[in-house]
Amino acid sequence: MRWLIDAMNVIGSRPDGWWRDREGATRKLVDQVSAWAGDEPVTVVLDTGPDDLLGTVGSVTVVRAPRRGRNAADDEIVRLVETDPDALVVTSDAELVSRVRALGAAVEGAGTFRRRLESPP
Repeated sequence: MRWLIDAMNVIGSRPDGWWRDREGATRKLVDQVSAWAGDEPVTVVLDTGPDDLLGTVGSVTVVRAPRRGRNAADDEIVRLVETDPDALVVTSDAELVSRVRALGAAVEGAGTFRRRLESPP
């Protein structure tokens, strides 16, 4: 099963000051996901973010939505689910949840996923 992570939704799920350093918050999430993933295939989908995070390291791939604007990352996640309906999407965005479930994907909420990242293996 491939995990598809709505990065800004996960980052924004906790009011920890992430808005003061969006790039730093993005880097922290990618680092946490990389430490957690093991052999699980994971794709982290960004709305925006630094170029040096893009690509694949181990089983974690970081991509940026190909367009800017409202729902850009959501649309990219839906496109990825269309090619892999068995994916598990991490988001708490109600509209995105509805869209990906209609395509057959499972969903895990952002808060639950953050707790997963912070739990010892």
